[in-house]
Amino acid sequence: MDPVSDLSFFVLLARVGNLSAAAQQLGVTPPTVSKRLAALERRLGVRLLHRTTRRVSLSAEGEAYLAEGSRLLGELQVLEETVAGSRATPRGLLRVHGTLGFGRRLLAPALSAFGREHAEVELQLHLSDRPVNLVEQGFDLAVQLGNLPDARLTARRLARNRRLLCASPRYLRAAGEPARPAELAAHQCIVLRESDDTFGTSHLRSGHRQETVKVRGRFASNDGEVALHWALDGHGILLRSEWDAAPYLRSGRLAPVLPDWRPADADVFAVYPTKQNLSARTRALVDFLAAWFEKNPPPRYD
Repeated sequence: MDPVSDLSFFVLLARVGNLSAAAQQLGVTPPTVSKRLAALERRLGVRLLHRTTRRVSLSAEGEAYLAEGSRLLGELQVLEETVAGSRATPRGLLRVHGTLGFGRRLLAPALSAFGREHAEVELQLHLSDRPVNLVEQGFDLAVQLGNLPDARLTARRLARNRRLLCASPRYLRAAGEPARPAELAAHQCIVLRESDDTFGTSHLRSGHRQETVKVRGRFASNDGEVALHWALDGHGILLRSEWDAAPYLRSGRLAPVLPDWRPADADVFAVYPTKQNLSARTRALVDFLAAWFEKNPPPRYD
């Protein structure tokens, strides 16, 4: 085995965390992965991974090999792209992360169109509402809504997206409409549990006025689509992105609540690791998504 191929193999294995997952991505059997790992460790004369039946963990030597190996692979990729002039022709694998609902309904069609234009690019889309570490998990790009990432990442806004308070007319007829934010505390609110710090907390603004309200209700979920269906079924007031709620607001199945008070926006961003020499395929995808969402913006209510 050549050192570069061994490095690529080991970085993949460390990222996915078990032999079966690595075998699936490589298109081989788990015993083949196990034999290759053993051969690599024999060549280096050290144990790189501690193995269990379900998972592998890095040894001290494995951590050093992974850290330096990842850096070297990144530098080699930049060198090859520069020498080969691949900025002019995007090619290779692009691993993209997106949230579940937005990813299925709005991001997937954009990637389909991108794939038609760039036949030499291979696309993998991973959808999850869990936080993602782009560098550690090996993603080239994430499309996320809301909070901006840390300073190690670069973000480009793709589209504006408000968040709205809404509820079914049936719920509002039975419980009454709140006239000010403080009254939300007395209502059944459907809560999206995305982080412990923000669970059940709503920050609202109207002009120069700001209010923070702690809300509660019988229904809570970490899945936005589930929460939306509960709101449509009349179980309470929901804070939801405009792109998701807009069709139901226009049809009358949902009604706006406290329309003069605005929650924090959840704009759509393309997020990628900060690099001086961004790969041609990542750069092409970011530019494509910006143009796509300018022509095909997320649904709006007004």
